[in-house]
Amino acid sequence: MKDRLAMTKFLKSIALLLFWPMLATSQPLRFGLFGDTPYSAWERAQLPGLMADMAAADPAFVVHAGDFKSGADACSDALFQDRLALFQASRVPLVYVPGDNDWTDCHRRSNGAHDPLERLDRLRALFFAGDQALGQTPMALLRQSAEPAFAVYRENVRWEAGGALFVTLNLPGSDNNFHGVPGQTGPVPEFVARSAANQAWLAQAFAHARDKRLAGVLIVIQANPGFEAARAGRPQPGYDAFLAQLRQETRLFAKPVVLVHGDTHRQHIDQPLTDPASGERLANFTRVETFGWPFFGWVLGTADASDPQVFRFAAKPWQAAAPER
Repeated sequence: MKDRLAMTKFLKSIALLLFWPMLATSQPLRFGLFGDTPYSAWERAQLPGLMADMAAADPAFVVHAGDFKSGADACSDALFQDRLALFQASRVPLVYVPGDNDWTDCHRRSNGAHDPLERLDRLRALFFAGDQALGQTPMALLRQSAEPAFAVYRENVRWEAGGALFVTLNLPGSDNNFHGVPGQTGPVPEFVARSAANQAWLAQAFAHARDKRLAGVLIVIQANPGFEAARAGRPQPGYDAFLAQLRQETRLFAKPVVLVHGDTHRQHIDQPLTDPASGERLANFTRVETFGWPFFGWVLGTADASDPQVFRFAAKPWQAAAPER
């Protein structure tokens, strides 16, 4: 048995060594984006098919932008294990970003009245162990937890692919847990500490992209950070500092920057980041929102350092038969 385990570990290491150089080069590649799913029994039944559809497009990796359950489902270990098994079955590397339904809102009675911070710790133990993505094909990730000052933030990762940098942040909906559970007054300590970690991780990511002269940066979070509200003078306190940093880094980078998020379930692609002084849109910034319940599908992305636009996207609505009524 020990010999078999050792051989399995050796073969995985070889596969990783073969696969990682392909990602780190500037060769064009494809990737998939999805999130806010599964929200129902029908979506749970359809999701393996959708994931197979993504794999058939030959992506280098796929990213789930958070909310692997609805806001009414229990935050139970059994559900967490089901979603972990689902993600681990992916034929291509899968990177998961935590959503508000997955931890910040677990205090709800319908969710089992859990402690959200305990559920976040459970997510970290299950979904962010080791230094590779989920799924059947190895892909190395750099975790923020490698830095002693941010040892708990295993969910914040980055990797290079297609001549660009891909970055994730634990920045969920429900105003980024700014107020914590009902009865607390924000900003709560968890929000303050995690925001400092996110700020450091994003700054390091852009510094790395500049130093390596990478062609673009793509960031994945779960929350819709409220571009429109901020532009109208009604910024949400949980996202105000993030949007200010994103705006500053996008200006300084002066190459294509993409923010992928879910949360509000309106799949679209636009350019909502503006200069607050002039009102002008930052032309090098693009927002991509994933599909979300009751809409079902994924987004195909490409990264090509030789393309001035670097990133391109195509929506892929699911073509399965509608559920019977």
